Amino acid sequence: MNIFVVRHGQTEWNVLKKMQGSVDIELNENGLSQASDTADMLRDLAFDIIFCSPLKRAKQTAEIINDDRGLYIIFDERLRERNYGEFEGTSKSSFDYNEFWSYQKNMKYEKAENVQDFFKRIYDFLDDITSKEYNNILIVCHAGVEKAIECYFNGLMSDDEIGPFLPDNASLLKYELERRIK
Repeated sequence: MNIFVVRHGQTEWNVLKKMQGSVDIELNENGLSQASDTADMLRDLAFDIIFCSPLKRAKQTAEIINDDRGLYIIFDERLRERNYGEFEGTSKSSFDYNEFWSYQKNMKYEKAENVQDFFKRIYDFLDDITSKEYNNILIVCHAGVEKAIECYFNGLMSDDEIGPFLPDNASLLKYELERRIK
């Protein structure tokens, strides 16, 4: 099984370096272009299914990639970006971003989703899809979701690595997984 993971294209908040979390922001012109470039890069790959976050920026990216494919896109709530709560709309420098992503500390916030609950949500999704009979899966999601996916497949990073792990907008990660015996 091959799992391809694409981060959504650029938004204005990405340009402004604002934390967007669960704020539902659309792609900007560059983000639309990035999504189109990613679609071209993936053109020769056949996917069995596409899973996507229901947030607009991911939906737009998935729809552009799927334009010539006509696959059914499954919008799964578990792929939503981590809820940044009180930190949404702020910059990384306005709070302790690395502590926010510290799995060991697992900080509790007034409104923001704690990191271990967030990882559990993503891991539950991955456990579900990896138990199915797919060959090639495309997941369109967010940078925070990609942090959890990377840890799921390659082991939990140290706390000082989770925060800085940040794939580019519309970039592609690939994971290969041997079929699980039931």
